[in-house]
Amino acid sequence: MRMSDFIGERNHPTRAQVAGECLAGSWVIALLAFAGFVLQFNAAPVGFLFLLVVVCEAILCGFWQASVVSIVACACLDYFFYPPVLRFTITDPQDWVALGAFEISALLVSRLSSREKLQTREATLQRTSMEQLFELSRSTLLMNLHQPPGPQLVQLIQRIFKAEAVAIFNAESGTSDLSGAWAADERELAKECYLAQVDDEDKAARVSRRLLRRGVDSIGAIAIRGDLGLLVVDALASLTAITLDRCISFQKESEIEAANLSERLRAAVLDSLAHAVKTPLTAIQTATAGLSEVGELNAPQQELAALIDDESRQLTQLSTKLLQTAKLEARELSVARDEIVIGDLVTEALEEQRGRMAGHSVEIKVPNPELTIRGDRELLSMALAQYLDNAAKYSYAGAAVEVSAWESHSELMISVHNFGPAIPISDRERIFQRFFRSEGTMHLAAGTGIGLSTVRMAAEAHRGHVWVISNANEGTTFFLSLPKDGG
Repeated sequence: MRMSDFIGERNHPTRAQVAGECLAGSWVIALLAFAGFVLQFNAAPVGFLFLLVVVCEAILCGFWQASVVSIVACACLDYFFYPPVLRFTITDPQDWVALGAFEISALLVSRLSSREKLQTREATLQRTSMEQLFELSRSTLLMNLHQPPGPQLVQLIQRIFKAEAVAIFNAESGTSDLSGAWAADERELAKECYLAQVDDEDKAARVSRRLLRRGVDSIGAIAIRGDLGLLVVDALASLTAITLDRCISFQKESEIEAANLSERLRAAVLDSLAHAVKTPLTAIQTATAGLSEVGELNAPQQELAALIDDESRQLTQLSTKLLQTAKLEARELSVARDEIVIGDLVTEALEEQRGRMAGHSVEIKVPNPELTIRGDRELLSMALAQYLDNAAKYSYAGAAVEVSAWESHSELMISVHNFGPAIPISDRERIFQRFFRSEGTMHLAAGTGIGLSTVRMAAEAHRGHVWVISNANEGTTFFLSLPKDGG
């Protein structure tokens, strides 16, 4: 039996235990009285022996048991040692003095003993709780982070703290993990605590519930059934929250690393394809140019040759875009610092997208014809051409496209506006990610999801940034902001 269990039993003795302790103390007093009478001791040494028995009874058993033994001791003193011997004369003052001394000693000693036992019990419980918390913290460090943390935690807590049942709700995954015996209507106790955002105690059911907090935010909740102190439950909840947060962070890092690896592999494959496609595309363009120069082609043949030439040019542009994106991501592309007239840049981009812009009127707003910027002409032309291509693909038929450029403080602002389906708020940042296409507009035109990512990387290469605003009434506007000195 553990010390804490023994102390717990002593706090609530049964009637049979009390009677047995009183009887045992009384038998000791009787034996001492008989021995002292036979040996013809006087009252003084026998009284000290009786006092020693009363003190031991108070320490080991308690005040009430010691009081009963005190009365028996006083009766034995009066009967065997105070004259007239072998006769009760309770009215004698020395009987009352002895009884008072015994009772005061029993009271003081029992109170001191109770206080010492309580302190010992508290120290034992604190030491046990600290050992359990330390064991749990050490065990959580050995958890398998590649497996869900909830099932592992509930089993560890139940085993270490000898709890009857444990439940943990993980708000990140929305799952509840249980261990031990929970009734059907108790299986959602941890989730209900998280939804209510309140800690509580159910003394009748012996269930404690605590929120699992990460700073000011809640990441879940825990419910425990068992005889655990409030401080232990609070410390346990804090340790569980730290462990759960660590596991969630590890899972997110693993997912991000896996996504980055997948992205790198996909980019490497596409970049290899872009290099490989360059050579046959060059051969196709040379062949179509040779067909045109040969002559003697009828009208349908000339149209087919022109179609082959146009599509091969588009494939060449796509390959170039892929290669430039790869170089920008690898920081291998050296950015030039040429003096560029914005009006000329807009004209070049419109000329490149002339076929795409057919059917859309284009309005150019560049208030200052001498507006210039220092940067890489090829990259900026590609970025603006991509904005125009995007506007042409996702505009309503016949809708006008507006290209604007102006100076704002130390930055140059370029925007392309068109009327088309609005881009959802949740997608306005993601459309600049490589290979992402918004579900709301991807059915309107074919694409790879590469173009806008190249715009963003071209802007970042110049220490600039990109963004978009969009709504159904005012249309969609893509912005490109660049420092005038090129970054």
